Amino acid sequence: MTAPVITIATPADRFAVVGSLVAAFVKDPVLRHLFPDDATYPRYAATFFGNLFDRRVHRSSIWTIGSGASVAIWEPPAESPAAGHGSPAAGHGSPAEVRYPADVRARVQGYDEAVHAALPTYPFWYLGVLGTHPDSAGRGWGRVVMRVGLARAAADGLPAILETSNPANVELYRRAGWEVVGSLSEPVPTWIMQQSPR
Repeated sequence: MTAPVITIATPADRFAVVGSLVAAFVKDPVLRHLFPDDATYPRYAATFFGNLFDRRVHRSSIWTIGSGASVAIWEPPAESPAAGHGSPAAGHGSPAEVRYPADVRARVQGYDEAVHAALPTYPFWYLGVLGTHPDSAGRGWGRVVMRVGLARAAADGLPAILETSNPANVELYRRAGWEVVGSLSEPVPTWIMQQSPR
C-alpha cells in the first residue's frame, strides 16, 4: 500500500477541509453542544471550522491528506494562551467576530472560557482539530496526519496538548502516546491530554 501524501493546507483547500470537518464532527459532543439544532448545524459548524482554518492557514500548521479528506489543525506555541491559544472555540475567532445568534455565541464563549482555564500555562503545540471525512475513515489517516504536528512539537522540545469530549477518543489517543492531564465536567465532559516530546 502506498503511503498517504501529507500536504500543508493552503487557502485553496478551505472548502474541502471545512466540508470534511463538518461531516466528521456531526456527532461530536462539543460541536453538538455548541450547535444542537440539526437544521443549523451545517451552517454554524462551517462558520466555526472556516474561521479556525482562516486563523491558522497562514501559519503553515494545518496538515492534510487526500486534499482535505483528513485534517490536523495545529496551533504553534508562538502565541501565549492569553492571546487565544486555547480551545477550538478560542481558535475560531472571538465570538464578536463571528455572526452567531446570542444563544450560540454564549455557548461558544462559555466552552472557550472553561477549556482555556484548564489548559497549561507553559508553551505547547496545540492540536485544535483532528478529523477525517467519513468517506475516508478507517484508513488510519488521522493518526498519520497527527504525527506531523507531534514531530514539530518534539523538534521544538515542547509537549503537545489536545482536548476531547468523546470518551471513545480518550483510549484511541492513549494508544497513540497521549495521557490525560486534566478534565472538565462542564459545560461538556472534556479530557485534556498531553504528549511529551520524544
